Amino acid sequence: MLKQIEGGVTAAKGFWASGVRAGIKESSAKKDMAMIYSEVPCVGAGTFTTNVVKAAPVKWDQELIRHRETAQAVVVNSGVANACTGEEGYGYCRSTAETAAALLDCKPEEVLIGSTGVIGKQLPMDKILPGVAMLKEALQSGPEGGQMAAEAIMTTDTMPKQIAFTFEAGGKTVTIGGMCKGSGMIHPNMCTMLGYITTDLNITKELLQEALSADIPDTFNMVSVDGDTSTNDTVLLLANGLAGNEKITEKNADYYSFTEALRAVNTYLSKKIAGDGEGATALFEVKVVGAETKAQAVTLAKSVVMSSLTKAMIFGHDANFGRVLCAMGYSGVQFDPEKVDLTFESAAGTIRIAENGVGLDFDEEEATRILSEPEVTVTADVKMGTETATAWGCDLTYDYVKINADYRS
Repeated sequence: MLKQIEGGVTAAKGFWASGVRAGIKESSAKKDMAMIYSEVPCVGAGTFTTNVVKAAPVKWDQELIRHRETAQAVVVNSGVANACTGEEGYGYCRSTAETAAALLDCKPEEVLIGSTGVIGKQLPMDKILPGVAMLKEALQSGPEGGQMAAEAIMTTDTMPKQIAFTFEAGGKTVTIGGMCKGSGMIHPNMCTMLGYITTDLNITKELLQEALSADIPDTFNMVSVDGDTSTNDTVLLLANGLAGNEKITEKNADYYSFTEALRAVNTYLSKKIAGDGEGATALFEVKVVGAETKAQAVTLAKSVVMSSLTKAMIFGHDANFGRVLCAMGYSGVQFDPEKVDLTFESAAGTIRIAENGVGLDFDEEEATRILSEPEVTVTADVKMGTETATAWGCDLTYDYVKINADYRS
């Protein structure tokens, strides 16, 4: 049975974390470096940006995840992305890993690296390397450690994002927890989004990677804030086996209990990213039901959630359903617009806006109340089959432009 508990990346047995201010963000007093550490080596899995321009830490992590058996630590900085920095930037990943490995008594190739922030600047290693030492000294195994780490990876995020669950596997209680950051430059196929998930499950590296790769398309890849796919997107999943369950080597009941828990973590974090989009006032959820194929449902949902006009509609609390149909119409997939039903829903209620592609005579004031909530769902039933998909985004506000116009200053 899946149960939500307190915490994030330190909820699972054997995981420690920390967050400190190393001074990378010179004009800020906020924490800007984080560390995750496991008492024992972990098997690791990862998914990464599809952007051809990949940041140095993405390349470093891809090499380690694909070609190394174990990982034991993660070091993350915010403020500087270490992207478009060439061999020098990649060398800084190596230097950071070597410093951490010496302090943590593990191998440099067991230290994963993450960076987020301004693209095109070299890392200030005179602050990064002392920061690694500070992180080691600040490591904690309780909720405080996870909270510090979640705060330290934030950039334009307005809040830390973390969650944890327990479930049963092999008669043992297993814990999985995660944290992420993401607010702008967020778009399907990974985002300016760093996600770190830890579990004490005992499982093979191959099945861990398969579980993560299968889950990302329906969770993090269904998030869009502004249509920009970043250079640094990374989700890492570490499993140290300390729960003591019999090792999962095949897709049995325990494996599927794990994938259910992983889906819960990733869905929660994905929605938190969408709802915390830069300048956002509302989480915008789009559900497509009755699709003929999964691919059709995904494409339609993404097209609506990415539309600037539908996002502005949510911000204005205006039930202008034609914008939803319009976004579906240019998605590139075929459907009959004269069969589509549209419904708006939130904590304030549910209202049918259109039926068989035609607008209904609805109460405008009620619709405005529904669209004024901090979480709003649009459901489109295309009446072609049984497939569904859900995408998450946010409204488009004046503050989004202000934040990004001043991002480097």
